[in-house]
Amino acid sequence: MQQRRPASGRPTGTDGSDFSYRMVVDSRYQRVADGKSRLGRLILVQALHQVAGGALLLLALSKGVEMNKFAVMSVAAGLLAIVLGEIGRRRTMAVLLRMYTSLSSIAVAFSVTCIIRSELFFKITKQNIESITSHELLEVVRVALDICA
Repeated sequence: MQQRRPASGRPTGTDGSDFSYRMVVDSRYQRVADGKSRLGRLILVQALHQVAGGALLLLALSKGVEMNKFAVMSVAAGLLAIVLGEIGRRRTMAVLLRMYTSLSSIAVAFSVTCIIRSELFFKITKQNIESITSHELLEVVRVALDICA
């Protein structure tokens, strides 16, 4: 049986002259990869917002404040949107990404409704700013950031 001899020097075709035949990543695939990366960061920020909303909800519950059903629905819809968005992003499933968009919008709408229906809205409209608690202020900032994201 004949033994293979080790290649001496550089193999043919690797001297750099074959650059015009090499595969190049098409720009559309690069755009998809960039979009997935941005979407991943957006989902991470939204997850942090939902964790903050859940923490504020638990804090209000521990203080004995009545549960706001819109706040609970907002956190639930937001968490479901995050799960669907992450699965859709990883598997590139347009249906799940559309559902993510819809559920995220619904979660933000529930958060805004929660703020409007609370007594905080009345404190702001009556310009009674001094009576706003830090808990209420954090909730307003969280919802405002959620709207911007």
